[in-house]
Amino acid sequence: MMQVVDLLKKLVEIPSPSGHEDEIVEFLANMLDEMGFDAIIQESEVRNIIVNPEASVWVVTHMDTVQTKSQFRFDGFYAYGTGVCDAKGSIAAILIALEKIDRLNIGIALFSDEEENGRGSKLFIREYTPEKAIVMEPTSLKIANTHYGSLEVIVEIAGVSAHGSLPEYGDNAIEKAIGLINEIKSVDFTGKFSIQEMVGGSDEYVIPDYCKLRLDFVFPPDVRAAELRDMIVRVARKYGNAEIVEESDGFIEENLDVLEKALRKSGIGVEYTEMHSWTDAINLKNAGCRVVVWGPGELHNCHTERERVAIDEIVKAANVLINLNEIVRGSI
Repeated sequence: MMQVVDLLKKLVEIPSPSGHEDEIVEFLANMLDEMGFDAIIQESEVRNIIVNPEASVWVVTHMDTVQTKSQFRFDGFYAYGTGVCDAKGSIAAILIALEKIDRLNIGIALFSDEEENGRGSKLFIREYTPEKAIVMEPTSLKIANTHYGSLEVIVEIAGVSAHGSLPEYGDNAIEKAIGLINEIKSVDFTGKFSIQEMVGGSDEYVIPDYCKLRLDFVFPPDVRAAELRDMIVRVARKYGNAEIVEESDGFIEENLDVLEKALRKSGIGVEYTEMHSWTDAINLKNAGCRVVVWGPGELHNCHTERERVAIDEIVKAANVLINLNEIVRGSI
């Protein structure tokens, strides 16, 4: 177990926020080369690492993280720290598996920029067209074959400033933003809505004349992003200028039999779940790939100072990947 902890610690202590992945790209490419694998660095506006590009079944994850919120520590069961779960625990599982694999039958891709714009997976699908893919993200080792769609909207709201003691002479942009939030909450739609960012006001004792909102919507595959977008934009434009930052439909994938077999061979029960967050699976699916999301860790703590992953889940994930490689060999 301590070898896994040491490896994960090494990965986490290489800072790799989106847009600054060069150090971890070089580290991982060198490590893969030392293990005897030909690591290809796919390079354009971002950098990916590719191994075994002729494969039809791929295991992919991402190297970047959000900005560091907590440092690495280990309590004997969980490892904590930014990136341990999202998604360097998955990278650790891949590396552990590769150490025990003599003949690689699956493709491996490590992407940049997943946390920001998904440019790594967009670059990948320009050159490679995998038949099947497993995107490693935290699902507690359950197969997420139902992937939610997402919509992100920025609304800029203008008001009129006035001295803070005379609000009747102004038009409070923050109050208008609260009105928009309340109206959106009254909209009947299937999915989840959250306020990701709210910026406005100052300490100058003045009625704020500006407020910026970043609103996020996630929704099941039967909801169409374009229909939700049109409805939300109609509401938002009553209050200010609305800009669509991200828009994607969800999907339901057929069962990925090779992953099911690998789980059973590893002594892990096959369970299904949903992925409620945007992942690189969206870009792969749009390119015609059969794709599911699966990996160690719990999503709800990711991007926070409480991010953690059970080391035991990383070990189990590595064993599944070893068995996946054997099953794919048998099907070639």
